[in-house]
Amino acid sequence: MDFNIPAMSCGHCAGVITQTIKALDPAAQVNVDLASKKVVVESSQDRQIVAKALAEAGYPAQ
Repeated sequence: MDFNIPAMSCGHCAGVITQTIKALDPAAQVNVDLASKKVVVESSQDRQIVAKALAEAGYPAQ
């Protein structure tokens, strides 16, 4: 699943996003592209659950 995260602006943001996804699914593969503000996630979790967790962490996804 691909997410655009406009609020992601630095390495710290990327780390928080990665930790948030890993808390939901420790086996998830998370690829962050800070320049394009995109995150690609391979996870068994539902997209809506991941998006909700990101929003709760302060990084609403589009």
